[in-house]
Amino acid sequence: MKQWILKAVSICLMLGMNSAFAAKEQTVVLVSIDGLRWDYIEKHGAPNLKAMAERGVRAQKLIPVYPTKTFPNHISIITGLLPVNHGIVDNSFCDKARKNDCYSMGKALGDSTWVKGIPLWNLAKMQGLKSATYFWPESDALFNGMTPDYFYHYSKYSDYQSRVDQIIQWLSLPKAQRPRFIASYFSLVDSMGHEFGPDAPQTRDAVKQLDELMGQLQTRLSKLEQEVNLVIVSDHGMASIDPDKSIDVTTLPQDENFLVKNTGPRLLIYTQPDAINADIAGYKARLQKAANGRYTVLTDEQLAAYHYNKGTRVGDIVVQTTAPAVFTNGKKPTYLGTHGYAYTEDMAASFIAVGPAFKQGISLKEVSNLDIYPVLAKVMGLKLLNKVDGNGKTLMPAIKQKVVVH
Repeated sequence: MKQWILKAVSICLMLGMNSAFAAKEQTVVLVSIDGLRWDYIEKHGAPNLKAMAERGVRAQKLIPVYPTKTFPNHISIITGLLPVNHGIVDNSFCDKARKNDCYSMGKALGDSTWVKGIPLWNLAKMQGLKSATYFWPESDALFNGMTPDYFYHYSKYSDYQSRVDQIIQWLSLPKAQRPRFIASYFSLVDSMGHEFGPDAPQTRDAVKQLDELMGQLQTRLSKLEQEVNLVIVSDHGMASIDPDKSIDVTTLPQDENFLVKNTGPRLLIYTQPDAINADIAGYKARLQKAANGRYTVLTDEQLAAYHYNKGTRVGDIVVQTTAPAVFTNGKKPTYLGTHGYAYTEDMAASFIAVGPAFKQGISLKEVSNLDIYPVLAKVMGLKLLNKVDGNGKTLMPAIKQKVVVH
């Protein structure tokens, strides 16, 4: 009898039964609430999100990648890669290898060479699971030559309630057609934070609206026949700006050998493709001399610390300011909030997870958003198919039983 027990234990170990949730197929719904700063749940009163966090897992702060912009962070969350590795190094940028051809948000739909990596929806699809997306940035682009099984092309007119309804409809399909991974995206909180600032009543109302939707979604998910892990994230936080402290780009030292891209917290400056005598070091020095404490011309060491120092898409010169200042093109900004700065507390994002794969009542001090990818892959039983920049360590304590990430 003793030998039989030992043999049974040995077989279990060989089969990899080292996970508290290995016996059941795990479904993951990943929802992004754009611009949901780490403190908005308490600051603006979001009782449903707060209750989910108390029942499940919450990061006190989700740490975004640099720059703290929407598209770089969404693609990092969904691929586990740094922006210099997945290719989307800002919401808008140029590529020196393409003679300064420039990217803008959503451009990968028509040209998938802008994006690299294996997003979670494709990782699932490659290993036999169905996947679906509703407006996650670039989720209609052909990563790896494929799209999710179910997806929508982006439309700013899509109703938020319809997105929740569609998630439930997908999960109500017959098992053979039912997605095991769904990603969705809601932009309202970010839009209101930009226009009115993070402290405004309009931003508070947006948080409350999304809180009600997330509460409804969680209630409806709990009534399905399968158990679902609901993971709610944001891409970055939000800082207040002072229009009177804006910096007019046209007043900075000019050099026709360079192209200045973007406004807001950062400038990306590229050598013109036809430049003959471009002096990068000289131009950097002139820009820094004119700064007078208003902005910083980043050094090679600073760029390396931000993991933002390789590839043909990062500017030859990167200039950044700090809140409440922004760069403008001649006119004072009409908005009162923004993000994209180097990491500060105001740039920290949110993370909440509730479901059968996650522990209950767990608070994690800081979670890297690069760790979401390998951990959700592990939850769904997926093997990583490429090297990623997240190792899962900051999020693995949230899983019911620690396992080694592929």
